[in-house]
Amino acid sequence: MPTSPAPTVPAHVLPHRTPAQLLAVARHGLAEATRTGPDGLRYAAAHLAALRAAAAVLAARARPAPARRNRITSVWVLLCAVAPELDEWARYFSAGAGKRAAAEAGIPRVVTAREADDLLRAAEEFVTLVEAMLGVAHQPALDGLAA
Repeated sequence: MPTSPAPTVPAHVLPHRTPAQLLAVARHGLAEATRTGPDGLRYAAAHLAALRAAAAVLAARARPAPARRNRITSVWVLLCAVAPELDEWARYFSAGAGKRAAAEAGIPRVVTAREADDLLRAAEEFVTLVEAMLGVAHQPALDGLAA
C-alpha cells in the first residue's frame, strides 16, 4: 500500500522542538496545572499543555511548506489537517481558547472550578493519547522528585 506524503503546513508555524521535547513540556504543564490554585490559571495551564501536545503531532507528522507569514492559522486547525482522527479533540480545545486567553489576562471568574478540573482531565487524556499515537513513552516522576 503506497504511503501518502506528509501533510504540509506553513514552515513558520512548525515547532522548533522535537515531539518528545514538546510532550515533556506538556507533561510539565499538566503537573503545574494540578498544583495551581486559581481556577483560571489552572484552566490556562491545562490548555497550554494540550496545545503543546498538538504541536508535538505537527512536529511529527507535518512537513514545512512555504507560505505567506501574514496569515494566522490556529494550531487546532492545522492539527485537523495533519491528524484528522484528532478532529474532535481539536474542536474541543479550540472552543476553550478564548477562555484561556481571558484567564491569562486576569479576568476574574472567567472559568469555574468545575470547568478548570474538566479541562485538566481532558488535557491529561489528550496528552496520553498523543504520547501513545507518537510512540513516546511517558515516564512518571518518582515520588518526591519534580518532573
